Amino acid sequence: MASGQTPSQTIGPFFGPALIRPGLEMMARPATRGEHLIIEGRVLDGDRAAVTDAMIEIWQANAEGRYDHPEDTQEKLLDAHFHGFGRTATDAAGRYRFQTIRPGPVPDRRATLQAPHINVAIFARGLLQRLATRIYFPDELLNATDPVLNSVPPARRGTLIASAGAGGTLHFDIVLQGDDETVFFDI
Repeated sequence: MASGQTPSQTIGPFFGPALIRPGLEMMARPATRGEHLIIEGRVLDGDRAAVTDAMIEIWQANAEGRYDHPEDTQEKLLDAHFHGFGRTATDAAGRYRFQTIRPGPVPDRRATLQAPHINVAIFARGLLQRLATRIYFPDELLNATDPVLNSVPPARRGTLIASAGAGGTLHFDIVLQGDDETVFFDI
């Protein structure tokens, strides 16, 4: 390295103490409209080892299919008890968990209806940029026509679809690289 240059640095591990506040993972309250559910999973590296210092953010529409954002001007109801944003850190086993609702379908820019989904951002040590992916729901009829899901090669689509767990819980592991790597989008 030449004199006076700053060495490159990776991000983290500062997520827990700097950006995580208790309660951000609990997006749905008792008064929130819609089908309440839990989404949980693990963040795994290329060796399938737990990533213990990742931060996961999710952003989603409400049960009506409307985002709580000024640019979403659909004539669908907003829910004063649901704002569509959550954040949590992984634990010592790489696990994360959100209490949320099943979102309604939303149109894309061309007014094509998208299947219900949850947008996900992953931040972790060693990642210079966040990773972006989506969680789709199992047995959702609109998955067959969703323009984003169907832009992914058929053999890789399964990495974007959660699996049903006990008691209505959905399970979604995020694999950062290697075999069965989660599909990430360049947005």
